[in-house]
Amino acid sequence: MSNLLMAGHNIAEETVPELMPSALQCCNIEDILFLEEIENYLQRYSNTRHVEIFLHDLNGHVRGKRIDIAGLKNIVQGSYFPLSIYAMSLDGEVIEESGLGKSIGEPDYLCKPVLGSLQPCALNPESNAQLFLTMKDDHHQDCQIEPRNILKKSLRELHNKNFYPCMAAELEFYLLDSNEKADSDKIYLNQCLDVNSQDKYQEVLDEIERIALLQGIQIIGLVSESSSGQYEINIQHSGDILKLCDQIMMLKRTIKQVAVKYGLHASFLAKPDMHKAGSGMHFHMSMLNQDQQNIFSTKHNPLPSRQLLKAISGLIVLLPPSMAVLAPNVNSFRRFKAGNHVPLEANWGVNNRNVAIRIPCSDSENQRLEYRVAGADCNPYLTVAMILIGALHGLTQNLEIPQQATQIKVKDKQLFLSTNQQDALALFHSDAVLQKYLGKKFMELWCVVKRAEHQHIYSQITLMEQHWDI
Repeated sequence: MSNLLMAGHNIAEETVPELMPSALQCCNIEDILFLEEIENYLQRYSNTRHVEIFLHDLNGHVRGKRIDIAGLKNIVQGSYFPLSIYAMSLDGEVIEESGLGKSIGEPDYLCKPVLGSLQPCALNPESNAQLFLTMKDDHHQDCQIEPRNILKKSLRELHNKNFYPCMAAELEFYLLDSNEKADSDKIYLNQCLDVNSQDKYQEVLDEIERIALLQGIQIIGLVSESSSGQYEINIQHSGDILKLCDQIMMLKRTIKQVAVKYGLHASFLAKPDMHKAGSGMHFHMSMLNQDQQNIFSTKHNPLPSRQLLKAISGLIVLLPPSMAVLAPNVNSFRRFKAGNHVPLEANWGVNNRNVAIRIPCSDSENQRLEYRVAGADCNPYLTVAMILIGALHGLTQNLEIPQQATQIKVKDKQLFLSTNQQDALALFHSDAVLQKYLGKKFMELWCVVKRAEHQHIYSQITLMEQHWDI
């Protein structure tokens, strides 16, 4: 059985009874397009035997099953999975306090295919495929607690105001020997930007790039980071924000699967080793208008544009309550330590890697911002939603433009970020602006699940405590 089956949970879903889907039976254009997608895919990969179909939960983990290729066309009619997928912890347990589990009978909801997500798997791509699903509610509308739909709604809010974001992603991760232990007494060499350092895992990196190309993901850069075994992959900028996040999810899974194939372990923990640098997920963003013009453009002015500064003002105001999503677990907060090019304040600067929001070097027509707070362990759908909400808030409200980090002289003007999960969750839960966009139901669900995860960690006695001489 596929390892995609949910740990400790029986999935009662079944594909809609076997029918022979046709354009006449399809209720909308998306169904017809999906059937065309299947046809085109099987022309390229005629030996496909299995398809792994799945959703992404709050933590970005895949939850689904493997089906035979003969049943793929029936997926156009939908497949059923329990709503409780969105109440699952990092350990794969349904958090009953969410009210989405046994108390309501763990009901199933209809899930439909995500167009464009039928792609080869990293393992045996000639015979194995994968397909993303998205959940519908009782009225066959987008399920409002699904992370991908949260992003979809945020995008719609921007488009309604004639703002069209264009984004690129930078994803950091570690490749480790399977038997390598974290925090071991090793000598760690700095490999920052060292082209030769990739040689050890060059075959692995080449395979990741090959599979990504098969999946339609354009990797435009691969950088050795400061710690041994740490790399950063850059994904091409795109105006299709949902597709960009789909590709991040696909790429993370590919990296994990390829690593296992070579006897390695790929880690996306924010802080996998206290002696090594943490791993982040950075996003670059410009903003276009209805005429596809970059409204952040400075038009040959050396100073940041007014629109760029307005967007930054909203991002900074919402950074403290956003930390609960950008740093989604206990380990995430281990990354936020002084001296590690990790932002500790909600601030901004030009060509400065110590700040939360950086304006990188660029020509006047291609001005953008870089959002540097989120860890590699974040859910990209939710993280990008937080970025879009912050930018929209700044662009549509008359907020004070904050000073650059290097210009702040008074300590009471510094806006520090939470350094622990409980404080971050409290700020998140009470924020009225985020509630307007995310919805109260989703915010309460997130806090219930995350507080349960936090409690689970602190209900265990550590080895260090056991050795205390008290």
